[in-house]
Amino acid sequence: QVQLVESGGGLVQPGGSLRLSCAASGINFKLSIMGWYRQAPGKERELVATITSGGGTTYSGSVKGRFTISTDNTKNTVYLQMNSLKPEDTAVYYCNHKSILGPYESWGQGTQVTVSS
Repeated sequence: QVQLVESGGGLVQPGGSLRLSCAASGINFKLSIMGWYRQAPGKERELVATITSGGGTTYSGSVKGRFTISTDNTKNTVYLQMNSLKPEDTAVYYCNHKSILGPYESWGQGTQVTVSS
């Protein structure tokens, strides 16, 4: 059974940094695309960043150059380093797993990130 557990969210001032972590179990990172999504109040969930087993990354235009997605395959963990945070980055951030073998997808429970002075 796939389980994704996010951590690292919190309250930070504009311009600050946070690192989110997603500990995964029940999956093989080599057969997965891992990603981070976010959902702000009253808005739809949106893609933030993805990473493939080969290390290929994609970012939304709003976070490119400020956020970095990475994985530690020895720990089955995916990270999202967020720098130069803005109030508009405030959202619940969700870890996502997609299998490259079929239409299998899993979500974490989410972690709140609030950027405010």
